[in-house]
Amino acid sequence: MTTVSADHNDGIKPERALKHAIRHIRGDRVQIVEGIIEPVSPTWDHEAAAEIRDQIRARVRELDCVTGSGNLDLPGSSNRYVPDTAVVPAAAARGGGAPLPDQTLLVVEVTTESSGDTAGVVKRKRYAEYGAPLQLLVDRQERSVTPYSEPGPLGYTRADGPHHHGAVLHLPEPFGLDLDTGTL
Repeated sequence: MTTVSADHNDGIKPERALKHAIRHIRGDRVQIVEGIIEPVSPTWDHEAAAEIRDQIRARVRELDCVTGSGNLDLPGSSNRYVPDTAVVPAAAARGGGAPLPDQTLLVVEVTTESSGDTAGVVKRKRYAEYGAPLQLLVDRQERSVTPYSEPGPLGYTRADGPHHHGAVLHLPEPFGLDLDTGTL
């Protein structure tokens, strides 16, 4: 019996093949979280991300950035995330590839009953590990909002909160604006 190493596979790396395959799935959007392909099917709970986009829209334009929920790649891992929204420099969003977390200015994740551990624990740790400078977690179960900053290899080293829904939350530079969490 012949064995094939994971790196042999006729020169095709499993991580690359998996990420290529999910880009070509027709119909539903999917993400890869810790090697598991998950469908991304937004619920009304995720509309909190749209409320945030509306509040920061003018500042995002001033910064020559775009907002959206496109893929973020985490090279060297089996992960490819679809955040609820991200703010990315316009130049990084062009070209068809998936930006990296360290190319974002802000990543927003909204938890639901089924995604709480994924959005609130797993993805937060990976965003920090891959250098996303600011992550905003909207926890629908706890009715709270927490910004995380100062990313490091073991996670974010600074959390400002949690703040209960309804609080006015200051987003640091480069945003430098207050976010009304009452609509989230």
